[in-house]
Amino acid sequence: MSRMKKITKQDVKKFFTDLFYVLLGCSISSFAVTAVLLPNGLSSGGVTGIVRILQSVVPLGFSVLYYMAMATILIVIAIFLGFKEVRKVILVSILYPAVLMVFEALHFQLLEETDIILAAIFCGILWGISSGIFFYRGFSFGGTDAIAKIIRRKLLPHISLSQILLAIDAAIILSSAAVFGRNIALYALITQIIFAKTVDYVIYGFETKIVQLE
Repeated sequence: MSRMKKITKQDVKKFFTDLFYVLLGCSISSFAVTAVLLPNGLSSGGVTGIVRILQSVVPLGFSVLYYMAMATILIVIAIFLGFKEVRKVILVSILYPAVLMVFEALHFQLLEETDIILAAIFCGILWGISSGIFFYRGFSFGGTDAIAKIIRRKLLPHISLSQILLAIDAAIILSSAAVFGRNIALYALITQIIFAKTVDYVIYGFETKIVQLE
């Protein structure tokens, strides 16, 4: 008869610490989307960029399309990385759209007036901080970063995760040029470059733990 694992104080502390970081990361990213990206008409890479493109042809809300995209990506993760990896992203995949809806309801804008350059910079920094926090704690957004992780593990182990992410998101951004115009796509590319640099800075800036994304 198997014994149930005893839950220790350290387990409880780790759970709530992880939950805090996940909520923090979700909040930062949601703020970037609702208070910076959307009010300034920007596009982006990642699942957000994909959903932005889909919204132009599918009459569904952002959150609904986001949930659908995340469900698809979770299936892909389960196939290629196993259910252990799914457990790492499912919490974020559920919480992030919920937090996003809360921030949408606040209708807050960071910039007093439309400024695409400032918006591109701030989106890159905020998203980089958010993803860096997730990677540091061993979690993932479960979006294009999860796809990048699959590519790195299966095909390109000698290339950093941020570089693979940049390539994937660049492809999404270039695709969005047909919908939002070349200028918006170029601003989004600037955002992704800043994002990639910020992710590396956040991950390697923590001295207590470096998450190895194999």
